[in-house]
Amino acid sequence: MLFSFLRPVVFMLEAERAHALTIRLLAATPRLPHARGAASLRTTVAGLDFPNPVGLAAGVDKDGRAIDGFFGLGFGSVEIGTLTPLPQPGNPQPRLFRLVEDAAVINRMGFNNGGIEAALPRALAAKRRGILGINVGANKDATDRIADYVYGVTVAAQVADYITVNISSPNTPGLRDLQHGSELTDLLAACDAARRAPIARPRLFLKVAPDLDATAIDAIARAAVEHHIDALIVSNTTVSRPALRSPYAGEGGGLSGAPLATLARLRLADFRSATGGTMPLISVGGIDSADEAYARIRSGASLVQLYTALVYHGPGLARRIVRGLAANLKRDGFASVAEAVGTG
Repeated sequence: MLFSFLRPVVFMLEAERAHALTIRLLAATPRLPHARGAASLRTTVAGLDFPNPVGLAAGVDKDGRAIDGFFGLGFGSVEIGTLTPLPQPGNPQPRLFRLVEDAAVINRMGFNNGGIEAALPRALAAKRRGILGINVGANKDATDRIADYVYGVTVAAQVADYITVNISSPNTPGLRDLQHGSELTDLLAACDAARRAPIARPRLFLKVAPDLDATAIDAIARAAVEHHIDALIVSNTTVSRPALRSPYAGEGGGLSGAPLATLARLRLADFRSATGGTMPLISVGGIDSADEAYARIRSGASLVQLYTALVYHGPGLARRIVRGLAANLKRDGFASVAEAVGTG
């Protein structure tokens, strides 16, 4: 109710400014009381114990400034980043647009971040209440992008429970080319070797785009299995444009939010089929309610992640989804999230 009152005021601010203010407020907020979730929500994915299956997607807290604050909102996992080896400002502003009429966002941020070395101490200091992921990428002007990913994996391995290799952003020119052919296999082989350092061996996830055809999906699935990827995050923002009502519909960049839901569901089904159900899938895109999160789980997702829906539904959304998931599992006779995965 409070968010409903404040939202018009927040929406008077330019989108990127409002986002930065939110991160600052969460970073300064004392630790919120821990809400004990239903036992049925605890789930093990890729050998990691998640207190609940609802995660914060990368892109919200790029530099890891409010990790404890986001865990306090009820997320079972928080994924920071995308972080690159060197700091970079990203693309020129304006680069973040609310499509209010469509409950959507278009962004062309361009991996703006302070660099992975600067974020590492904040990640180490976080009093995490769940699973911490670090999403890594390549600098825009890198001459050897695979070397950038190897560096990111090596540094992130010092603290992350899992590391996400992000090759699916549409806002760094040429980045999505890494999803194909020998570039993909060389990248995954190098990242797999990097995370197998003697001291730390975090799980390795791969984040893919929704704008893939059947041939690319099958190739990614085979490469992911061959190179020991522990889970696939399906998917990032889309460069496609379904029918939109907002005057910002023509802005360039990646579209997220409610209009992405249909495509995200299709890609989840495609990757479920391509992997034969043998690899955990994390569904992202257009998830804004417990019923939608539950539908993704029944369709094959072991975990879900949120981003854009928080803009429109407020900071209480994660807890509402967690409560609703517990109720749905109980209603349908499932003792755990794992029992419900792929039963739809």
